[in-house]
Amino acid sequence: MTTLVIAFLAVVAGGIFVALHYIGSQPPTMDYTSVASNGQVNVTLMTTPQTTVTDKPDWVSYFIKNPSTGQFVHTTYFKVPADTQVNITILGYDGCTPLRNPYWGHVTGTFTQSGQKNVADVSIFNGKKYGPVVPVSTLDSWANCSVQHTFAIPGLGLNVPVASPPTVAENNALCTTSPCVANTDDQALAPHSVVTFSFRTPKDGGTFRWQCFVPCGGGFVDGNGGPMATPGYMMGQMEVQA
Repeated sequence: MTTLVIAFLAVVAGGIFVALHYIGSQPPTMDYTSVASNGQVNVTLMTTPQTTVTDKPDWVSYFIKNPSTGQFVHTTYFKVPADTQVNITILGYDGCTPLRNPYWGHVTGTFTQSGQKNVADVSIFNGKKYGPVVPVSTLDSWANCSVQHTFAIPGLGLNVPVASPPTVAENNALCTTSPCVANTDDQALAPHSVVTFSFRTPKDGGTFRWQCFVPCGGGFVDGNGGPMATPGYMMGQMEVQA
């Protein structure tokens, strides 16, 4: 009986450790509801090849811009109004990783400022200048070094592959301190992509999980652990306030 009790307590303790160590408390929520105007709101995110602001510096991560301070915060939680056009900008500072499933290379559930559906606008900064803004409906990461992460909200049928700098030289010159525009020009000038798209939030509000579907959890089974499974890194939550 004593052995069984000890074993049970060990399992419980292990579960608590996993919950606290890998999940922990929820990240802060960036509230964009107060800055919405004329039925629209602008939300800016960033991907980074590391997370030097946490105790897991080798984990890739998303950051979200605080709408009040303009600073990028290590979080993947944000709040937007219901029945509103959300204009997303993603600054993609990470390097390329092939998608396991080409399905995630298709843009779905979006529209652009020019009115094109299932399209995202993409521009690449090579460290010296920005390339042209190109409307993209598909990125083939098997044929080219073209995708670093994805931004997907399955509950809304939305998926956007985040383009990556395409050349070997650019992928070897990624930013080294996160967030990648923090205080120093050399970080802001690192090769990166700028991906923009829009979608509309539901009229009734709700809470929607979003996720990166590139298996970018290095050192974990199939690449799907670590940052892939931890809020604040490669998965997050969008709260839609009615």
